Amino acid sequence: MTAYQSTLPRGRDGFAQLLHAEWTKFRTVRGWVIGLLVTALVTVGVGALAAVGNHASTCEKIQPGKAPACHGIPAPPTGPGGKPVNDHFYLVHRPLTGDGSITVRVSSLTGLISSGNTTRGQPLAGAHPGLEPWSKAGLIVKANTTQGSAYAAIMVTGGHGVRWQYNYTHDSAGIPGPASPRWLRLTRSADTVTGYDSTDGTHWTRVGSARLVGLPATVSAGLFAASPDYQQISQRLGGSSGTGGPTQATATFEQLSVHGGWPAGAWTGTDIRGAGQSGPLGNLTQSGDTLRVSGSGDIAPVVGGGPSPVLGLDSTLIGTFAGLIALIVVAALFVTAEYRRGLIRTTFVASPRRSRVLAAKALVVGAVAFGAGLAAAAVAVPLGQHMLRGNGNYLYPVSTLTELRIIVGTAGVFAMAAVAALALGTILRRGAGAVTAVIVAIVLPYILATASLLPTSAAQWLLRITPAAAFAIQQSLIQYPQVASDYTPANGYYPLAPWAGFAVLCGYTAIALAVATYLLRRRDA
Repeated sequence: MTAYQSTLPRGRDGFAQLLHAEWTKFRTVRGWVIGLLVTALVTVGVGALAAVGNHASTCEKIQPGKAPACHGIPAPPTGPGGKPVNDHFYLVHRPLTGDGSITVRVSSLTGLISSGNTTRGQPLAGAHPGLEPWSKAGLIVKANTTQGSAYAAIMVTGGHGVRWQYNYTHDSAGIPGPASPRWLRLTRSADTVTGYDSTDGTHWTRVGSARLVGLPATVSAGLFAASPDYQQISQRLGGSSGTGGPTQATATFEQLSVHGGWPAGAWTGTDIRGAGQSGPLGNLTQSGDTLRVSGSGDIAPVVGGGPSPVLGLDSTLIGTFAGLIALIVVAALFVTAEYRRGLIRTTFVASPRRSRVLAAKALVVGAVAFGAGLAAAAVAVPLGQHMLRGNGNYLYPVSTLTELRIIVGTAGVFAMAAVAALALGTILRRGAGAVTAVIVAIVLPYILATASLLPTSAAQWLLRITPAAAFAIQQSLIQYPQVASDYTPANGYYPLAPWAGFAVLCGYTAIALAVATYLLRRRDA
């Protein structure tokens, strides 16, 4: 007998056809498409509402009996690298033309810390003796006395020994040991400045060297003192809180000597500060060959947290968590709806290779989620920046690449969250359970960590070990070890690097997909 052969043309059952079929399913269900639109609109809308309510201003009482004058947060000066910087300290200087060096012995470093109950015109009233760990004093070469100009300095500090710092963002340590008494030396050769450290004034160790591009022929060089505001941060259930106030450092300099292009003349004391900046005034007193220099403020990059009003770009994407909730519902229903209605059997009859079905569904839901997240972030970021700046806030400037990383990375978080919801929907076969599980794993830890509901250590651990670590992709603020601040998730600082945090979510998603694939093959439809 001859076996029967159908005359119908052979059907096409390739992965591309399966992918097209799953896409057709998605786009023809109006509720899922509406859910995607809601995802984008909620992300933008919640971020816009938060920006509308976020006002920042500084107020100053001009005359008694009259209302204070208020205005937005002034932009800080920018350093040579274009980053915002603090440049407020007391400088004792003379002009240095061409090459030269300056050597001094720092015999002591003392300080005052305010009680926090300051009065206008007397910021150190009731202050007690003490040093901030990053109080600093030493030798400096600075392009000019304008805030934000290039500089290099060798210094002693209140709690971090001898340091070599230049152009605000660079910092390295000198010889270990007590900060004072200590010998310091600074040399200039063309546009290169080098710092040296010695414990006896005879044996010198090179601490660091920096090339200050564009350094003029004549610079301001000499001694300086600075002391940042103190911060007392307490951790508790419900977040962290802090108090602070001005401080002042006083250094005693002895056996000062200069060589090279130093013209004759007296040392000049200048309080480097911008218009409207307050705080204790620095001063210089001289007795014979001994100089005592007092100063407040800091020479360092600007950071967020603590009393700083600086906002990161993640503040424009506060609505991400709300958009994720809507997206997770859509992604979970993309598979659980078929289980609920029994249509999954039809799907497996048409394409018996179940792992391919899951892969096709994952690609479709991941792609549409990425598109929705990309559109939402691309609108929310510039809109939020415009609204926040209009309300007087200062946003930390970022490069185009960083802004692109935040926008595309946010879209990636949407895509991975959607695939994770699809995988858990496949595992649990129940929409409510899958949605709840993904929200608890991704959205809830983020809210607990950033809403100051937990102590900082607990919040940081949540953002290390849970899928919510992926929100680090939105970080734009930079943490500097030479600046003390409240580096917490609530202030825009995450414990993992941006791509490392995103990788945590990718890892959890991959595990969920692997488990879903295994169970899909083993269980009945």
